[in-house]
Amino acid sequence: MKRLIALVIALAGPVAADPATQARDALARLEAAMEALEAAEGARDRVAALTETVRGFEAGLAAMREGLRAVSIREAQLARRLEAREAGVAQLLGVLQSIGTAPAPVLFLHPGGPLGTARAGMLVAEVTPALEAEAGALRRDLQEVVTLRALQEAAAEQLTEGLAGVQAARAELSAAIADRTDLPRRFIADPVGTQILIAATETLEGFASGLSEIGAAAPDAPPLPGIADRKGELPLPVEGTILRRAGEADAAGIERPGIVVATRPRALVSTPATATLRYRGPLLDYGQVSILEPEDGMLIVLAGLETVFGEAGQVLPEGSPVGLMGGAAAGADAFLSRNGEGGGSDRSETLYIEIRKDTTPVDPLDWFRAD
Repeated sequence: MKRLIALVIALAGPVAADPATQARDALARLEAAMEALEAAEGARDRVAALTETVRGFEAGLAAMREGLRAVSIREAQLARRLEAREAGVAQLLGVLQSIGTAPAPVLFLHPGGPLGTARAGMLVAEVTPALEAEAGALRRDLQEVVTLRALQEAAAEQLTEGLAGVQAARAELSAAIADRTDLPRRFIADPVGTQILIAATETLEGFASGLSEIGAAAPDAPPLPGIADRKGELPLPVEGTILRRAGEADAAGIERPGIVVATRPRALVSTPATATLRYRGPLLDYGQVSILEPEDGMLIVLAGLETVFGEAGQVLPEGSPVGLMGGAAAGADAFLSRNGEGGGSDRSETLYIEIRKDTTPVDPLDWFRAD
């Protein structure tokens, strides 16, 4: 990795700043994530360490995707520029070659006599600096193309390591969460009552409303700090883009009170605040669902996950992982695509987020910080 970063830095001089800098920074993030994965083995709180490691990998791979996309676009621009100059350069080379084959004495003669020879010399003297400037520009463009292609080729190995690293980190995180026994509990789950509620309800609203009646309070249950003073400042549970706002109809014309966030496959979903895990598991047609209670009378519903973590009744600290999105993780080929297209198309998964206050849905964007 260090060798590749040194290579990028050495080549960055003649290259357009943005693509090279983006790719270089992304490689540095991936290196830091690899080191964090090794350090997490001996961490006291492995769940927290591995959570940060997964986020580091996700940030590094996202930056790598954007950096290589910029590199690909820049290479395509240079290729088009060189192609546009091709005819003129070929004509110029043909003239220079024909001049080069003429005998040396003939080069100093002009059909117009001494006056024509003098004028031709003056013309050549005027044209030469422009030709040198054009040749220099061509050299720089060609060198930039070579540099950008070398950067893409050199990134393949590190991308493979990074993609393998994030898969290993996710697997270790799942194992660490399964082994965790130190979280406090606010209530004792009632699996039978939960299944009866699921069977008896046909809507998310009905299920969420009935949750308050399921489970018994745990002895010495810790109080929750509440989030009333953080309204509008909560981080989104997953890194992504707002695809649909509350009340906006989807392709089938269905309106829901929550928001839909487009995110990348296998993205980590975490709790935006300290909260009790009220439910986790399959629910209706929402896929795997995680329902959090950050304060009495308030529920945050996260639906559409593929994997869910934790046990009902546990109090999860802010930033704790609650699950992973589905989809197939992108391979190195997707990152190294040379077409420069696909901005945002890598966010193929969607997370549905709904907030209920005293059983009434409220606009999640009133609570979350989203630009």
